[in-house]
Amino acid sequence: MQWKAEIEAAAQRIAGHAHQTPTLTTDGYGLGYPIELKLEHMQHTGSFKARGAFNTLLSCDVPPAGLVAASGGNHGAAVAFAAKALGHTAAIFVPEMAGPSKIALIQGIGADLTVVPGEYANALTLAKTYEIETGAMQIHAYDAPATVAGQGTCFAEWEAQGLQADTVLVAVGGGGLIAGALAWFQGARKVVAVEPETSCALNAALASGQPVDVNVSGVAANALGARRIGDICFELAQGMESVLVSDTAITAAQHALWQERRQLVEPAGATALAALMSGAYVPAPGERVAVLVCGGNIAPDPFAG
Repeated sequence: MQWKAEIEAAAQRIAGHAHQTPTLTTDGYGLGYPIELKLEHMQHTGSFKARGAFNTLLSCDVPPAGLVAASGGNHGAAVAFAAKALGHTAAIFVPEMAGPSKIALIQGIGADLTVVPGEYANALTLAKTYEIETGAMQIHAYDAPATVAGQGTCFAEWEAQGLQADTVLVAVGGGGLIAGALAWFQGARKVVAVEPETSCALNAALASGQPVDVNVSGVAANALGARRIGDICFELAQGMESVLVSDTAITAAQHALWQERRQLVEPAGATALAALMSGAYVPAPGERVAVLVCGGNIAPDPFAG
């Protein structure tokens, strides 16, 4: 696939629908070197997912039965938001582990929401059944070309904003976001995958030589808790560097983003920074690094009630 062309087309398609999110450079976090940040948690519904959702809906014919999506929370909110903005109905299936903040976000948008016991894979099973029974169009959270191209617009936008980094660290769940990064940069910049130790589908796949099922748990599981990495991501990720971080490191990075920059993010949004703060990834002397801050739907919602 001609990924660059697909991402450029996606950027034109979603212009006026997705936000251009801000960037900043900081010398903080006790690291002794600057880090470029892109604040994608300031996107519609609090994550990068709106990019892929809008690109998908604007590049296809939506059937009368509307849309269906399974999600750990952020994807469901993005699909619900894009569907409402474009005049479509949406049925969203999320696991209980999505948490009250993300569930309330989707409910507030107005989608037909079903909360499923268990984890993301359980929600995906029911969403597939709904698709078959109703004729609704399934929007996969990460393993679809239109989704990946949409997420790739984040990195095209970042370069247009003046990204200087040699290396970009990206948190990984099912792989849609990092696939977008790899598809856009195509080796021009190093991309490092960062996953929680207890939700690491890409790391396990790279170690096994093929996508494999993993158990998922931990503080970021409701956003990064895919049981198996997407095929598109796995294909693009061959030979890349993958590092793991602990829940303690993720929480420390989450706190640091608040204390030093007053950025309130969910654990997934702090996971890439955690790799630098914990030493899971140590830049070479003079290596310029950047971190994608991917999600802001913190639980519990500090302003709820």
